[in-house]
Amino acid sequence: MRRVGLGVLGLVLAWQVGAAPITPSRDDEVIERLPTVVVRTPARAAGTDPALALRDAGALLDAARRDGDPRLAGRALARLAHWHSDAQAPAELVLTLARVEQFLHQFEPARARLQALVQREPRQAQAWLMLATLHRVQGRYAESDAGCRALLGLRAEPYAQACSAENQALRGETDAARRTLHELIAAPANGPTRAWLLTTLAELEQRSGRAAASEQAWRRALQAGADHYTALGYADFLLEHARPREAWALLARAQRGDAALLRLAMAAQRAGLADAPALQAELRERFALADQRIGARGHERERALMALEIERDPAAALRAARTNVEHQREPLDILLLARCAAAAGDAAGVRQARALATTMGLHDARLAALQGAGSGLPAGPEAGAAF
Repeated sequence: MRRVGLGVLGLVLAWQVGAAPITPSRDDEVIERLPTVVVRTPARAAGTDPALALRDAGALLDAARRDGDPRLAGRALARLAHWHSDAQAPAELVLTLARVEQFLHQFEPARARLQALVQREPRQAQAWLMLATLHRVQGRYAESDAGCRALLGLRAEPYAQACSAENQALRGETDAARRTLHELIAAPANGPTRAWLLTTLAELEQRSGRAAASEQAWRRALQAGADHYTALGYADFLLEHARPREAWALLARAQRGDAALLRLAMAAQRAGLADAPALQAELRERFALADQRIGARGHERERALMALEIERDPAAALRAARTNVEHQREPLDILLLARCAAAAGDAAGVRQARALATTMGLHDARLAALQGAGSGLPAGPEAGAAF
């Protein structure tokens, strides 16, 4: 998912598969080793002291972003439970709560929380930026524009101009957006900000069908400051262009959160690597365990990718992709819907994707180039293999 501010990608994966639950044979049997995150404050203290709670929640959320593990974000949310319903909570607590909710794809609570904050404190630039991003993720570009304009009024640069440029690019105003981004990238900036701007440019060029320019921007973004979101984005680019071994090499040493593991499994399968069966088994086991957690069902994008690429079940992929676009409408979500529909031979699904793009005002050369089902596009999993 698109990052909020300088980067949030958290995918809560759950897939209804046939893997059997793990039943321990003895009390000391190890089922899974969780990532170690050092939290120095006892939970009872973190629950009432805002500074301590913010420190601990921040550490947990950073680890969740790095590892792609939603369980760590759940622990961060628990650290902030004392302020969850506090309308007068300090701004930094509200922002952190919203970041965690966004990571967990709880978009509506995060948006409501941020809107209440900017009503109370209209000069909160970070809240406006997060609101603009959340609206954009859900395909509401006009509402996102309002957040960008608020940032311009606050002179919050380079975020204000980049915010507006990203919306321009999504609407197809790519020349103007490209010029703005190049100007911002040429200006002095720290590593994370530069990486963010370059990632935005890489996505613009990818949607425009300019593969060479997109790859150059992806590589520069990784050099400026590699993060989980950028690495996954470039891996998707490599998979889209039939370069699975390079995608494998990119992610092989990364933290194996669920999103990265899925891309590794896709790359291994396409490249015919010996690791593919083990990775697929690990994915199925993770998804089966996730299904046992109350409220764990989250991001349907990964369900759709799993069904299309690993399970070779385009009908199930299309169901997940349709559910996904009810809540999240980034360009990749609309494109995935069209590709799943084409793979399933469902012309109505392709039309649905195109209608959504038209309603949103989204311009994406990849979607425009995709043929409708029944117009020569193969009706099977290979039809979606451009990811």
